[in-house]
Amino acid sequence: MFLFLSKLLPLLIYPVGLSMVLLMVAIALFWKRPKAAAVCVGLALGVLFFGANAWVGDGLLYSLEHQYPPLTQNSSAEAIVVLGGCTRSAHPPRPWIELSEEGDRVVYAAKLYRDGKAPTVILAGGRIFWQGGGKSEAADMAELIQTMGVPQSAILLEPDSLNTYENAINVQQVLEKNKIAGPLLLVTSARHMPRSMAIFEKLGLSVIAAPTDFQVTDVNENDGVLGFILRLLPDVKALDDTTMALKEWIGLATYRLRGWA
Repeated sequence: MFLFLSKLLPLLIYPVGLSMVLLMVAIALFWKRPKAAAVCVGLALGVLFFGANAWVGDGLLYSLEHQYPPLTQNSSAEAIVVLGGCTRSAHPPRPWIELSEEGDRVVYAAKLYRDGKAPTVILAGGRIFWQGGGKSEAADMAELIQTMGVPQSAILLEPDSLNTYENAINVQQVLEKNKIAGPLLLVTSARHMPRSMAIFEKLGLSVIAAPTDFQVTDVNENDGVLGFILRLLPDVKALDDTTMALKEWIGLATYRLRGWA
């Protein structure tokens, strides 16, 4: 039930969901309290406008992504741990497993292995049955990463976890079973790294952050007056960035309240 509620309730807080709630309240109030209804409509528009603003989206992502800098060249470990949430199952008409926006995790982990950063890659992630099911994400990642030069003999799977907390708990069991003491290179999206590091460190695991999938870079891709104007206008990508950042901040707060991070 916690898993389902953790997916459902935040939808009412994200910009799109909150705007819908405000608009439904406005409809309910329209005939008897038109002024209050107008306020709700104005709030809904404000939430969408600011949520879809590139300055807001980038700012929220920056606050997460720059807590842990990129991995240094001299870092090495006993294993590379890759967290799921970065692939799509090979459901028809897909010809094969596909990478999502977060698919940099798999690619970066393969590079770290080929660079000799660690001799073992642990792939963590299951599939939620009511979200399509299919093979575990760990198995899908294993199939992908082998095409990138990582041999099957170097791969360990954790195929049962359904959230970040379960990732950490189950990876700890894999480590104990295979007598791997650490340190570990933890590979996940940069925005997801603060929550992930907090959970792994709470369990007493020795982890080194190896973030990837940075959305905010040092290069302003919309520079100049025209770019400034474009960044002020509502944009679907900015709305997605804001939502992703809120998801992480809400997740981190929830995990801390439960004592997981």
